[in-house]
Amino acid sequence: MAGLWFDEFKIGQVFKHDVRRTVTETDNVMFSAMTHNPAAIHLDREYASTTEFGRPLMNSVFTLGLMVGISVSDTTLGTTVGNLGWDEIRFPRPLFEGDTVRVETKVLELRKSKSRPDNGIVIFQHIAFNQRGEIVATCKRSALMYCLNAKKS
Repeated sequence: MAGLWFDEFKIGQVFKHDVRRTVTETDNVMFSAMTHNPAAIHLDREYASTTEFGRPLMNSVFTLGLMVGISVSDTTLGTTVGNLGWDEIRFPRPLFEGDTVRVETKVLELRKSKSRPDNGIVIFQHIAFNQRGEIVATCKRSALMYCLNAKKS
């Protein structure tokens, strides 16, 4: 598996994910349409030109999903039972079409599951940066992970 088992994570471990992604107008329009978000700040270039940003903002839920998605191959691909939640989601700077996103992940907490003895819980801190190194999104993600010995037996 590309992801790590619960037993392989260490508190403080940092992943600098190799995958980077330049976001496009198409990403923004399609995601906003698929999620029924008609906000003019995402879809109306003329309206957005009158805002303090001067252009459309990338949909923040897209930004969140992209940030977590970029992290999956190094952390949880094939080794997770599922996400338990996302907390402390922040967007300190806007993301615009043409920006290139890179992501870093840090392991904040590890604990065995009380209700599922073959699983553990990992709390990740994800941080997304634009091409200038500015933070555009952060969140904590709780993932229920398979334990190495339990899954292989």
